Amino acid sequence: MSVLAWVSVAVFLAAYTLIATEKIHRVAAALGGAGIMLLIHATGAEAAFFSPHAGIDWNVIFLLLGMMVIVGVLKKTGVFEYLAIWAAKRARGRPFRLMVLLVLITAMASALLDNVTTVLLIAPVTFLVCERLAVSAAPFLIAEALASNIGGAATLVGDPPNIIIASRAGLTFNDFLVHMAPMIVVLMAVFVGLCWLMFGRSMRYDPERAASVMALNEREAIADRRLLWQSLAVLALVMTAFVLHPVLHYAPSVVALLGAGVLVAATSVRTEEAIAEVEWPTLVFFAGLFVMVGALVETGVIGELSKAAVAATSGRPELTTMGLLGASAGLSAIVDNIPYVATMSPIVEQLVQAGDGSGQVLWWALAFGADLGGNATAVGAAANVVTLGIAARNGTPISFWQFTRYGLIVAAVTVVLVAPYLWLRYLL
Repeated sequence: MSVLAWVSVAVFLAAYTLIATEKIHRVAAALGGAGIMLLIHATGAEAAFFSPHAGIDWNVIFLLLGMMVIVGVLKKTGVFEYLAIWAAKRARGRPFRLMVLLVLITAMASALLDNVTTVLLIAPVTFLVCERLAVSAAPFLIAEALASNIGGAATLVGDPPNIIIASRAGLTFNDFLVHMAPMIVVLMAVFVGLCWLMFGRSMRYDPERAASVMALNEREAIADRRLLWQSLAVLALVMTAFVLHPVLHYAPSVVALLGAGVLVAATSVRTEEAIAEVEWPTLVFFAGLFVMVGALVETGVIGELSKAAVAATSGRPELTTMGLLGASAGLSAIVDNIPYVATMSPIVEQLVQAGDGSGQVLWWALAFGADLGGNATAVGAAANVVTLGIAARNGTPISFWQFTRYGLIVAAVTVVLVAPYLWLRYLL
C-alpha cells in the first residue's frame, strides 16, 4: 500500500479508538477524522459527497431523518405510556409476566421504529410501573435493551447497522423480513426463557402493589387521540410502502421523508417541534464516519483487506461466513456496532463481488453478528448506552459489568443459534 494509504489507516484507527473509548464525543471524533482525511487528500469533495461507494450514504441519512421525525410526532401522543400500563395490567401485577410483555412490546416496536428510539420511549414508563410494583427497574431495563437489539435485527429500519448494510448491498425491506425476521422470532422465544433464568426466579409478587397497578387507567396516557390515529395511519402507509418496494420502486429514504412530510403538514404539530426530536448528532456522526471509510476505499485499503480475507479462508464460503459471523459478534461487543458495520460493509461488498460466499449469506452473517453481538457489553450497541444513561439519571445506576454479565450470555446463545441457521439455509 502507498504512504497515503498507511496514513489514512492511522487516522482512521485513531478516530475509531477515540469513538470506542469515548475520550471525546463520538461526533467530534468522526468529524475530526473526516476533516483530516479531506485535508491529506485521502479523499476529496467529489468522492466524499457524491460517490455511491466511497462517500456519504445519503439514503441512510435521510431514512433515519424521516423515521426520527415520524417517531417524534408519535411520541407526543402518549401511546408508549399507554402500552406500558396496558402490559402491567395484563400481567396482573406479576413482575415476570410484566417483563415478558414489555420485552415483546420493545422487540416489536424496535422492528418498526428503531432500537434507540424504542428504549428512549419505553424506559421512562418502566420506572413508573416498577415503582408501583416496588421492584427494581434495573432487570427490566437490561432486558428491554437486549430485546430492542434482537427485535431491531428483524427489519431494515430496526437497527442502524441494517440500514447501512441494506444501502450498501441493495437489499430491500422485504429481504430483511424474509431472511432475518424468521430467525429473530425464534431468538425472541429463546430470550424469554433466558429472562426467566437470569431474572425471573428472583422476582416476588406483592398483591397490594399489584392492586395499585390495576387501578391505573391506561386511556389517560393518551394525550392526543386525533394525532395518534393520524400518526398510526402515516406509519402504516410508510411500512406498506417499504414492503411494496419491488412494485413502487421508491427507496426507503424517499418513503420515510414523504411520510414525515405528510405527518408534519397534515397534523397540528409545529414544524419546529417535529424537527427538535431529530437526533442531529447521530446523523452528523454517520456522515463523518462515511467520509472516513470512503477514504479507506479511495486509497485501496478496503480492497487489500478483502483480498486478505479471501486468502485467510481459502475462498471457502462456509469458512468466510462463519468467520464473519463470529468476528462481527466479537468486535461489536468491544466497539459500537454502527462504526464496525460502516467499516466492514465495503469489505463484504468486495467479497460478495469476488464470488466468495453463497448468494447474499455474507450480508446476513454481518447483520446477525453485528446486531446480536452488540448485546454482549454495555458499549456494544447505541441502545445499551442510552439505557444506562436513562437508568443513571433516574437514580438506578446500572454498571458496565452488571449489564455485561447478562448481555454476554444472551449474545453468546443467540449467535450460536444463528450459526446452524445460516449453515442449513444457505451453505448446506
